[in-house]
Amino acid sequence: MKLRGDRLVLRDAGECDVARLREIVETPEVAKWWGPVEEFDEMLAITLAGEVIGAIQYEEVEDPMYRSAGIDIFLGAAWHGHGYGQEAIRILARWLIEERGHHRLTIDPAAHNETAIKAYERVGFRRVGIMRAYERDPASQEFHDGLLMDLLAGELT
Repeated sequence: MKLRGDRLVLRDAGECDVARLREIVETPEVAKWWGPVEEFDEMLAITLAGEVIGAIQYEEVEDPMYRSAGIDIFLGAAWHGHGYGQEAIRILARWLIEERGHHRLTIDPAAHNETAIKAYERVGFRRVGIMRAYERDPASQEFHDGLLMDLLAGELT
């Protein structure tokens, strides 16, 4: 799959991307939120002018009663603060809504990751609620809260 935006291309991550994606996810700025990642084959590489700068993935709920999709993303620290994460999320969200027929998308950052939360809100995601002791912190191994955010199809900015 290949999805294009104004500056970015999202494409299936291949074997040739594993070393680069591992390098990015193991940097302190990314690892503190993601922890170890074993598989990259279910991800889309985020590329800028042909360079891999991160990855984005989605998970679909196929049950017609709950049909929706979730998104997760990481970018190398050098590309933080330039709107690339927002663009990548918009590209994938548009595809999930327009091509895959989802009416609702979710994303679930750590509740204390205000930088990510603000970026997701700029795309149109809204805070739904706190998921207590939701995920294990990669550094401390203690559980911390997560923030459930969602976006309905008509709210994508």
